[in-house]
Amino acid sequence: MSTPSDLKYTPEHEWVRDNGDGTVTIGITDFAQGELGDIVFVELEDPGTDYSKDDTFGTVEAVKTVSDLYAPIDGEVIELNEELEDNPELVNDDPYGAGWMIKMKVADAGQLDSLLSADEYQDITS
Repeated sequence: MSTPSDLKYTPEHEWVRDNGDGTVTIGITDFAQGELGDIVFVELEDPGTDYSKDDTFGTVEAVKTVSDLYAPIDGEVIELNEELEDNPELVNDDPYGAGWMIKMKVADAGQLDSLLSADEYQDITS
């Protein structure tokens, strides 16, 4: 799977989609889900929680390991992907689509500029 060029990325393997309305959608990259293997559980914090950049907003549990999820920017969680509760494998099957994790209201849009482009992200994963 290619790395979508319309998204931003973190060195911790989260992706960020700017929804254009002061919110972002966040998930983990195809590289990350591939490294984790079969995902069996996703735990996310409830909407209404405020995060600072690099705070842990949840965990992904795979057959072999558990990995923390890190907020790529400052903001408030406004929505969770509730489908992941019953179908965590969506993260493996469609990491950039149906496997999204949270939506956040952006506190500082300037932070989006500090995230990696698709090319920069590919450089650290290849």
